[in-house]
Amino acid sequence: MTKIFAHRGSKGTHPENTLAAFAESVRIDVDGIELDVQVTKDGEVVVLHDETINQTTNGKGRVIDQTLRELKAIDAGGWFSLHYEHEPIPTLAEVLDLLAELEYQGILTIELKTDQIDYPEIEEKVVQLTHAKNWPFTVTYSSFNLLTLQRLHEIDPVTPKAWVTIGSVVTVAFANYFTVVNRIDPNFAWFIQSELELTDLDKDVCPFTVNSEPEMWMCFERHVYGFHTDYPEQALALRKRYEREQLSIASV
Repeated sequence: MTKIFAHRGSKGTHPENTLAAFAESVRIDVDGIELDVQVTKDGEVVVLHDETINQTTNGKGRVIDQTLRELKAIDAGGWFSLHYEHEPIPTLAEVLDLLAELEYQGILTIELKTDQIDYPEIEEKVVQLTHAKNWPFTVTYSSFNLLTLQRLHEIDPVTPKAWVTIGSVVTVAFANYFTVVNRIDPNFAWFIQSELELTDLDKDVCPFTVNSEPEMWMCFERHVYGFHTDYPEQALALRKRYEREQLSIASV
């Protein structure tokens, strides 16, 4: 069964990377949740996609130039809808605790955003948080940055790791060579152009970002491990339809 990952929570229906988005992901019982982490000026791990807060908050500036206290005073939900006004930027610790409180039992993919700023000790900070308790969910680390994945493996060789990539002619060969990763999360545009190359890949494949129903259906038909989507509830409903059609065909 192709797994469905809620991209930045339920990004298409809720303000991305907020507690509201993650709570919605649990409510719909999605298979996986994906989030992004950055590090503040005072060394706290926060959940935010961009290196700046300009796009998804009412503030300005780089995450690394602001303290957690400063970031907590910023609205990260009002830009999306007045219903989510005053939604704060969460810390990774807060998200982990929320998912545990809601008894989430899926997969949490934590993407370390070190492709623009290679935050010192971010790997150690993230591993410390994910190892702090026995969570009801499982964790996968991901990153564009291969050095980050290597460092994560040295600190925590057990937790699965995914290489996020836009894809190229050497992606499959390198992914098979780079034994640190268990999964690749390629750009969907590359994924659909690389069917022949992917037959030689000995890793799980989980493309991003799959938002239209024809794209989702293609992933189901190709039996990929999973995909990331901004509309996880829609994807779950479509998967049920796909499975019903397959049962109907099998019974003929």
